[in-house]
Amino acid sequence: MWPSGKVADRQRGPLIVGTGIAGLYIAIRSRELGLKPLLVTKARLEESNTRYAQGGIAAAIGRDDSVQRHLRDTVRAGAGLVNRPAARVLAFEAPARIADLVRLGVPFDTIDGQIQLGREAAHSRARILHAGGDATGYSIEESLRHRVLEMGIEVRERTILREIRPGRSGLPEAIVSAADGTAVETLDPRPLVLATGGAGSLYRQSTNPSVTTGDGVAVAFRAGAIVSDLEFFQFHPTVFFRPGAPRFLITEALRGEGALLRNVKGDRFLPSIHPDGELAPRDVVSRAIAAEIDRTGHPCVYLDATEIPRDRLYTRFPSVCRFLATFGLDPARDRIPVAPVAHYMIGGVTTDTDGRTSLVGVYAGGEVASTGVHGANRLGSNSLLEGLVFGERIARDLLHPSAGGTRPRFPSTPIAWPPGAGGPEDPARIDELRNDLWRNVGIARSRTGLSSAVRAFDRIRATVEPAEDGRPPGPGANAALTASLIAQAALARTESRGSHYRSDFPGPDPRWARRLYWVRAGSSA
Repeated sequence: MWPSGKVADRQRGPLIVGTGIAGLYIAIRSRELGLKPLLVTKARLEESNTRYAQGGIAAAIGRDDSVQRHLRDTVRAGAGLVNRPAARVLAFEAPARIADLVRLGVPFDTIDGQIQLGREAAHSRARILHAGGDATGYSIEESLRHRVLEMGIEVRERTILREIRPGRSGLPEAIVSAADGTAVETLDPRPLVLATGGAGSLYRQSTNPSVTTGDGVAVAFRAGAIVSDLEFFQFHPTVFFRPGAPRFLITEALRGEGALLRNVKGDRFLPSIHPDGELAPRDVVSRAIAAEIDRTGHPCVYLDATEIPRDRLYTRFPSVCRFLATFGLDPARDRIPVAPVAHYMIGGVTTDTDGRTSLVGVYAGGEVASTGVHGANRLGSNSLLEGLVFGERIARDLLHPSAGGTRPRFPSTPIAWPPGAGGPEDPARIDELRNDLWRNVGIARSRTGLSSAVRAFDRIRATVEPAEDGRPPGPGANAALTASLIAQAALARTESRGSHYRSDFPGPDPRWARRLYWVRAGSSA
């Protein structure tokens, strides 16, 4: 049971797990504020979802824009479930966080000395900043990584968070190990920041690197943290499709520049589905593409950018153009085969707007966190921004804990999660899990498919979940737990809203205009 009183000792710097934009930025700001953070990452320092983000980062800094417009767009995209105080924080603090990135050396693209702004789906104004054209995530990751190294922040690569336990003075102890499961170690109690990213690579088809396996959600849930919104998983509509080829994301900004979606016959199909056509919200576009694929029997649709001038294409989207060239495609001449795949975990470990979870001394930021800022469907290019805005608030709370360090309170529904057999982790079972998630907990869901997935994940869980013998869980157990939580949440929400679509409940239901919170039965959260 976790203590609920005051956290007495915060002299030891925070342990920050994960090195995407949230983890790196929190480490930098913690160090600037006088703390001594320790950064831990399961792979290399630079390996994260941030590195592969093409679309950019949103902020209302244009002359014809305002933070109120950004807020309205965020709320509208969220399909009635956005936590408005969190969204207000996101929109109103965005310009200051962009200034921080400029200060930290991020080379945003400019025109005549002014930051260039692009437009993406569901944004009412051009407010997307880019760096290196479509290499925004890479540019941010590299700039922050270099600053971390310059500042001498301690980094432990290829180190995995295995478990969180209550420690002395109310601070958590983290059990970590080498990437191969050896060298298990219990770190001294200190504030812990989960910045572990999402769970996209648990799906068979995904834009995510292999490190995004939902570990942060699983570890926090086992420790008694409340999680929420896990039924909402965003699928990116335009990802390169060719059998055997990598699932390379074709940025939404290409549609913002005028690229059109066409079926195998060359016909547009989005205008008949949504008034914004190709710039409709991502969930609408993804479902429309999936439906068109089903209707035609052709395995993909095509993104047509041939009306965009060649010089603009190659200047604005150099990464996309280079990638397509390896397959003999020229976007100025050829249509690009695309299909939707898993992209972004909207839910996660529940936090307040200072990143505090229901566990004392444990914070969460970035994709692993669930503030409710995205509601049921994330507005494009708000994800990198989320890591910055709430990362700043986490760093400041680490220095001066809110309300003396007491934990926030959230509603929750208990879920039983008994000990397992603690058996060996069979890669074939994880392969089965990835297939089941894609097939039954994907773009379109139903009671039959979701029930089947829950049963399958529970069978895997019963095999690999640790017994009550003190051994920390491994990656297979984390995968099974996170997948099961996603499927159970999707089964519970008997409506369609935002990125969660039920073919057996195809419309929204006002009775479901509420968030779902879950906690492990028997915890004190």
